[in-house]
Amino acid sequence: MKINTIDYLKYIENVYEKLQNNREYVTNLDLATGDGDHWNNMNIGFGDLLKNSEKYKDLPMDQLFKNIGMTMMSKIGGSSGVLYGGAYLAAAKTLKGKEEFDLEDIYLALKTMVEDMKKRGKTEVGSKTMIDALNPAVEELEKHLNSKEEDLVKIFENVKNAAINGAESTKDMPAIRGRASYQKDKGIGHLDPGAVTMAYQIELLCDYILNNKIGK
Repeated sequence: MKINTIDYLKYIENVYEKLQNNREYVTNLDLATGDGDHWNNMNIGFGDLLKNSEKYKDLPMDQLFKNIGMTMMSKIGGSSGVLYGGAYLAAAKTLKGKEEFDLEDIYLALKTMVEDMKKRGKTEVGSKTMIDALNPAVEELEKHLNSKEEDLVKIFENVKNAAINGAESTKDMPAIRGRASYQKDKGIGHLDPGAVTMAYQIELLCDYILNNKIGK
């Protein structure tokens, strides 16, 4: 199972389409706890990546990640742009020279990204952020790698579900960071929009691999 630049750009296109189909839902989530601009910021960032995909298609994976990071940092507004941009740039450095990713590379990339987000955002799991979706996915992937699990379908289904469940768990969390932390109820009772859109990304990455790479 290998993921190359063309694969990743197709995955980016899938994320963009998912965002288009969930504009109202994500915006309403953000209006309940924030300023309502999360969907727009993510849409601009992923839209710009899609628009420039032809420029990226011949790049090795580490250079692709570097370009994604720079784009997200410059195009996505608010804290999300800094967190996403920094995470992709950190992963690009860790995976220098990679032309394609295998299972362990995917784990290393995601682990590097979540660690950079924690450090840059000065936050941890349980703070009602995108980390609450990404970190469980990384831990699930690490568990399978340590157990030397060979069933790739099982691995990616479990990683996907870990991210989705992680996003769902933010509904009962009080916000530690962001605008929701200033609300009287700390956003309890509402899903974090950043965690939801992060779960979208993990879900779609896993689905792309399940549908296009396993057994191919």
